Amino acid sequence: MEGLLVLIGGIVVAIPIAVIYLLISHSGVKSRLAEVEKELTALRLRSSSEPSETAETAAPQASTPSPQPAEPAKPAATPPPPAAAVIAARAAGQTNAQTSTPAAPRPRPQPEGPDWTQRLSAWLVENWFYAVSAVSLALAGLFLVQYGMENGLLPPTARVVAALAFGVVLIGAGEYIRRRFGDGEDTTTAYLPSVFSGAGIVSLFGGVLSARLLYELIGPETALIGMVLVALVALVLGWFYGPLLAAVGVIGAFAAPFVVGGSSDNPTIFYGYFAIIAALGLGIDTLKRWAWVSVLSLVLGYVAGWLLVVGADDTIAAFVAYVFALALMAVLIPARSLMPDHSGAMVHQLAKRERPIFPTLLATGALGVTVISLVMTAHGGVAEFWVSVLALSVLAGAWTCWSVRAPALQDQTLLPVAGLGAAVVLVGLDRASIVTDYLNTYVDAPEAKFPLTVTALVGIGVVLSLLTAWRSLRGGAFAPLWALAAAVIAPGLAVLIEVTWQPATAIGAYPWALHAAGLAALMSVMAERFARVDGPDQRLRTAFFVLSALSCITFALVLILSLAALTAAIAVTVVVAAWLDRKFDLPQMAWFVAAGVVTLGYRLVADPGMIWAIDTGLAEMLLAYGSAFAAMVAGLWLLRPRVAQGRRDEAMLMLDSAAWSFGGILVTLLVYRAISYVLDEDSVGSHWAMGLFATIWFGLALAQVQRMAGRPLLRWLRAGLATVFALIGLLALLAATVLTSPLLSDWFADVSGPPLINTLAPAYLAPALILALGLWRIGTLPRLLRLAMAALSGALGLLWLFCVIRHFWQGAEAMELSYGMGQGELYTYTVALLLAGAGLFYQSMAANSALMRRAGLVVIGLAVAKVFLIDISGLGGLVRVFSLLVLGLSLAGLAWLNRWAQGKTAAQEDTVD
Repeated sequence: MEGLLVLIGGIVVAIPIAVIYLLISHSGVKSRLAEVEKELTALRLRSSSEPSETAETAAPQASTPSPQPAEPAKPAATPPPPAAAVIAARAAGQTNAQTSTPAAPRPRPQPEGPDWTQRLSAWLVENWFYAVSAVSLALAGLFLVQYGMENGLLPPTARVVAALAFGVVLIGAGEYIRRRFGDGEDTTTAYLPSVFSGAGIVSLFGGVLSARLLYELIGPETALIGMVLVALVALVLGWFYGPLLAAVGVIGAFAAPFVVGGSSDNPTIFYGYFAIIAALGLGIDTLKRWAWVSVLSLVLGYVAGWLLVVGADDTIAAFVAYVFALALMAVLIPARSLMPDHSGAMVHQLAKRERPIFPTLLATGALGVTVISLVMTAHGGVAEFWVSVLALSVLAGAWTCWSVRAPALQDQTLLPVAGLGAAVVLVGLDRASIVTDYLNTYVDAPEAKFPLTVTALVGIGVVLSLLTAWRSLRGGAFAPLWALAAAVIAPGLAVLIEVTWQPATAIGAYPWALHAAGLAALMSVMAERFARVDGPDQRLRTAFFVLSALSCITFALVLILSLAALTAAIAVTVVVAAWLDRKFDLPQMAWFVAAGVVTLGYRLVADPGMIWAIDTGLAEMLLAYGSAFAAMVAGLWLLRPRVAQGRRDEAMLMLDSAAWSFGGILVTLLVYRAISYVLDEDSVGSHWAMGLFATIWFGLALAQVQRMAGRPLLRWLRAGLATVFALIGLLALLAATVLTSPLLSDWFADVSGPPLINTLAPAYLAPALILALGLWRIGTLPRLLRLAMAALSGALGLLWLFCVIRHFWQGAEAMELSYGMGQGELYTYTVALLLAGAGLFYQSMAANSALMRRAGLVVIGLAVAKVFLIDISGLGGLVRVFSLLVLGLSLAGLAWLNRWAQGKTAAQEDTVD
């Protein structure tokens, strides 16, 4: 029964809209015909007067001969044009039937003076007694019925008739005053007709409501018909009266149900009543162009609807239909058509100081409130959820279709689409009844019928994607954005369902993956369609659908593959994206490549991450990390022709940095697993494990630093990531050099392996080499960062050299510094420092690097300080003599080498000059 009433209410709501449309159309035709008739009459009078004037001037000339030559005869008067020509000329904006040049458009006048709120407040301050009078008269009619009911003075029928009669009397009084004395602001009876007639309208509404709600004298259908008739009367009166009547009628009509009181077994009738009043206010605005009447009607309409649904929870479905109707009326009634024609600026262009027209702003506000209302009511139950979802879907489809002729509505389509996603997410996170029933039915009873809830939601997304794709095919400046929406809506909705609903736990991973595979097939078909339409020169829209298809394939693979296989599959999709770019020249594939690189990096480092790579089998680890590294190398090779053309710099930067970092992670993990296999022990907290972890994190930080040369928008994000990764690496390095150092502790500090080839290399030499490699590869490093990296790399190299020498002389059991040093160990340190300094000197000449020459001087200075501060007191006999002798000869040779290098550099500079 309730559904039937809602249907009847919808039909009744359509009646005043149709009547409004007919009235407006008829009034417009009448006004245009009247103007045409006036112009025809003026033309006829002008043409009839010209012959008489000619005759009057010709008579005196004939009677009096003139010596002058006769003037040429004037051309005959042009006959008046037909009515069709006048109408055509007026439609083209011409000044008369013979003029063909259109007038130049006038600039839009800027609003001056106070805004409408200031004008309204000023009017109320001056004319507040009219408002109070209207309220008092309206309440008098409403309380007349209530007083009669409380005191039992009249039978119910008489009470209702009295209220109706009182309203008719007030309207009659207002109409009499308007006709007899006028209603202009310059008359003494200004606003009085509106006061009486507005109060009469409210009294009529109250009488109809009382007959239905208080006394049940009429049925709901009769009550709706009565309210429609009262609304039509108010609409007709609003055409002749001022805005005060509209305000009084709208406010009073919305307040009447709450003032009359009473109760009803079927409160859904109020939604139809409130919809009629809102349509009344919008109709008055579309006739008289009083914008604030529409705003007042919609605001009161939404407030009244929410008050009603809060007081009666069982009317949620009717409330959904009600707010849905308000959004539609806010678009259609001001447009006076079933196909809106909103033009001009869109709402998002307000930031560019382009003001949209008022109907566009009105539609945006109504649609936004409706979407919020639908999202909030989606929690009411299964039926309410589906009604809200369908309403949001229909709104999104309607705005998509309407925007063809109403381009100002284009950006508003985002509101219902976002509302649909929000409803699905909020219901899923809240684990509402629909989600609980969906998850439990198939889990508890696998033999039950396959649930189609998620399939239906994905189907809705598919329909919206098809509609937005059709809208993109219609062309226009925003056609690429419509194509982007088509490529995102259905897959995005499926991803939201996966995150919040987790349908694989109910129907299984493979059936759910089939949904993603179906979306991939759909996107592939649309990619082919748009490629055929756009041709080889325009590939943007095609690229959107190709990216969407690749994403859907990846999504399906995520659901069904293991951890290693999934990483390999994502790597393959990155290679496919690079191949598509090379084959079809799709620069947008760089977005997918970048996203794939980030996803692979996240999987290799965090989820499943390096801990998984340590514990899993060697084959799975090689599959995951090896495929990721191979994909980066393959992507670099595939995009090389595009780089030669001066394009794809960002994609190449991502692939290059990822290739080095992924390769470094793979090698480091292989070294870790090899050492663990040889030692056959859990060594996660050892000095060499910490050194390898520091190497990995330093490599990741260097990759982010390299990518900072890319897009400026991501520079700060990449700098932040590089800082975080570097700090993690420094913490691991601190653990390797202090907490687990074989020089300071025996806790996981045992050195394993023969001299030179032992666990000291991965602990200290590996991070030193990765920092040196970063200095060599990345030419965009800031100077201070280069100095810091060079200092840390050199310090780690010296630490490794010191530890290797001590291990050679002391062995693994006496590595701690507390055991002291022998003469051979001290002498070896000196020789090693001198050799290191000499090597830096030689390399500085080969690379012509002043920085490396200074580093060599620092190392030699350390050797000198060691000899004079430590060796002289620690060594004895011939060892001391040989130490000083070697130091002197080495310094002499290095001094000659330094002078020779400086002379060679000066000669090269003179040759250049």
